[in-house]
Amino acid sequence: MVRGHAKAEAQQKNAKKLADAKGGKSLKEIEKAREAGNAIICPKCLVGMPSYKIFSQHFESKHSGPVPDEGKFR
Repeated sequence: MVRGHAKAEAQQKNAKKLADAKGGKSLKEIEKAREAGNAIICPKCLVGMPSYKIFSQHFESKHSGPVPDEGKFR
């Protein structure tokens, strides 16, 4: 079953590579960004921002729809 094990490892490695290429961010990465000074993470594109004011400017310029309330991020 050595080949089966190598196949499973190759699949996991490829899945991680594809996730990194897509820009997919895991929950752990989001939490690390928040701890590093990005207090607010955009729910649509997952970009971290240090304040609600910057987030609201970002949301208005990049996304359609109303800006989420500040209370949702506290």
